[in-house]
Amino acid sequence: MLCISYNFIHYVKPSLELPGLFSVVRMRIASSADSSSNNSRSQMIMADSGSSDEVAVICNTDITSTESENNLINTMVERGTALLKKMEISVAEADKRTGKNTVNMQETYTVYLIETRPAESVSEEGTPAAPDTLWRRYSEFELLRTYLLVTYPYIIVPPLPEKRAEFVWHKLSADNLDPDFVERRRVGLENFLLRLASHPVLSNDNIFFLFLTEEKGWREAVLETGFQDKADSRLKSLSAMFRVKNPDKRFTALKHYSEDLSTVISQLLRIRARVADRLYGVYKVHANYGRVFSEWSAIEKEMGDGLQSAGHHMDTYAASIDDILEEEEHYADQLKEYLFYTEAVRSVCRKHELIQYELEMAAQDLSYKKQQKEELETGTVRIFSLKGMTSKLFGQETQEQRESKVAALEQSIQEGEDALKEKNAESQEFVEKAWNDIERFNEQKEKDLREALISYAIMQISMCKKGIQVWSNAKECFNKM
Repeated sequence: MLCISYNFIHYVKPSLELPGLFSVVRMRIASSADSSSNNSRSQMIMADSGSSDEVAVICNTDITSTESENNLINTMVERGTALLKKMEISVAEADKRTGKNTVNMQETYTVYLIETRPAESVSEEGTPAAPDTLWRRYSEFELLRTYLLVTYPYIIVPPLPEKRAEFVWHKLSADNLDPDFVERRRVGLENFLLRLASHPVLSNDNIFFLFLTEEKGWREAVLETGFQDKADSRLKSLSAMFRVKNPDKRFTALKHYSEDLSTVISQLLRIRARVADRLYGVYKVHANYGRVFSEWSAIEKEMGDGLQSAGHHMDTYAASIDDILEEEEHYADQLKEYLFYTEAVRSVCRKHELIQYELEMAAQDLSYKKQQKEELETGTVRIFSLKGMTSKLFGQETQEQRESKVAALEQSIQEGEDALKEKNAESQEFVEKAWNDIERFNEQKEKDLREALISYAIMQISMCKKGIQVWSNAKECFNKM
């Protein structure tokens, strides 16, 4: 079970500057004792400094390993939208199942339980109302996100957690059915849903709402939208990237930034995995101190008790690394989310390149038609044009033929002007919507990454303090000998 330590919730007046990431905080009770008696095992805290007297703030403190077992897993999203004000959303648990796939072969897969309930709903007994529940496979989350990418190409759609573990240190299982990995992915899927539910546009999508509330018939509903026919082919996007003549410098700079950010985060994750490997070895070696002190205590009379106690402290210190590195995976997952976000940013940039390319093609086609009309009206033909070669071979066209072609070209030019005007409007609308969402994303990204790095630093400080405490305890044991 993944457990996030060193966090607790307290309340401050809204006049203070808040260091937290978001205004909506989703909290999960990690205690197994509470989970059996509480069906939802979750609580949504809505904190809006503009409409409430108090706001929730994530703070940090050192806690014991016993307290960490009953700690809270915090999934934080942006300021609440209408959907989050009406509905509480959680991915409560994961379950392993076995069945036949599309080619009639046996397979083992994981399903996730989505719980929803009206916000602030209370039963007649005064307890929270039982949630509505449904099960979803990871592939259904993928289908939902693909639909959103195609339907809202101007939006940086939140990414899904990794399907298979990446950037793992050697003691961490890369198996996608490993219980610890499944638990981290459950947290990531819940965060994905809350990201969507907090988005000012995506939260209002009907297919997303059906995903949360209708277990049967949802797949048919999303396929009926015809979104697959609207999807741009990779070849078409690649062609636009290399052939567009006047790319928007802002989107070009954004694409380059996303590539650089992806490189930086990947390097951080690789370094963190190497550090985790070495740290694990250093901590586990301390168990040798415990073994030696215990053996030494057996041959001493007056010093025996002190050596035995010091050995116990060393054993405890060596064992603590497992929980520490499990907690570190939470911060690694936060970085991975933004590693995957960079691809979502590039997706918006590629769509803009495609729109710009289509706009340039429409303008080029219109220019060519106008040139044809001018040639017919003036009788001047370019030396190396196909029309010039045809005229030399078969003679000049009659006046009636030219007038007929001019009339057809005028109609075609009018249609071309309308198409160009439509493409211009589409491009302007896309740029406006995309840049609004990019600004929203940049604000979210800066808050998220700052908070994640600060929390990671606090965790490292706490870990060092525990090491100092262990050796201070050992020192006291030696003083008593």
